Amino acid sequence: MPETLAPAPQTPEQTLPAAVLWDMDGTLVDTEPYWIEAEHELVAEHGGTWSHEQALQLVGNALTVSAQILRDQGGVDLPVDAIVRRLLGRVVEQVRVRVPWQPGALELLTGLAEAGVPCALVTMSYAELAEEVVSRGPAGAFVTLVTGDQVERGKPDPEPYLVAAERLGVDPAACVAIEDSPTGIASARAAGVTTLGVEAVVPVPQLDGLSRASSLEAVDVATIARIGAGEVLDLSR
Repeated sequence: MPETLAPAPQTPEQTLPAAVLWDMDGTLVDTEPYWIEAEHELVAEHGGTWSHEQALQLVGNALTVSAQILRDQGGVDLPVDAIVRRLLGRVVEQVRVRVPWQPGALELLTGLAEAGVPCALVTMSYAELAEEVVSRGPAGAFVTLVTGDQVERGKPDPEPYLVAAERLGVDPAACVAIEDSPTGIASARAAGVTTLGVEAVVPVPQLDGLSRASSLEAVDVATIARIGAGEVLDLSR
């Protein structure tokens, strides 16, 4: 009887996910300080007070949700849409001066492109800001952008990630999401997307099935392949 050979182990290239779905603020770019600065400026203009702790509760929210909190807690006497426009405009101004890429983000984007893995941007920021950021990154890095003004229900609802997978024509379960906030992580996981949480301005929770990293500098294409293949990694230590 001929010898039966065990199948050869798969290489990272063979186990790459169908797509990588990136959050933007805090994950791809370190723009959360820009948003927080804009919030403080706007609240001060209206004679209110705004703490760093209050600012942190807005991380990852839909912009309209954050705007309502600024009205309710910060005393900003403007309609929600006007608050969104003011914050967005201020952050876009700062991005045009300097895009604060997160360490390791551009290297991972480039590596995924070279490996043929399509990427989508899934952000609660509006298209105006997302397009500014993407235009200053590697050409063709993102196949599609799903922004907060393109969905009816923002994070933590799964809709943004489901829309991204649909646009790419892939199964959400075959993708890997990269997120930094509990709100975004909840959105991706609710959509059935295997998720990597990378800590930025708020802690990444320890959850069953959630991979974690302290920085994208610890993440390469092989790491993404392992997560996509079902490994749960903790690179946060």
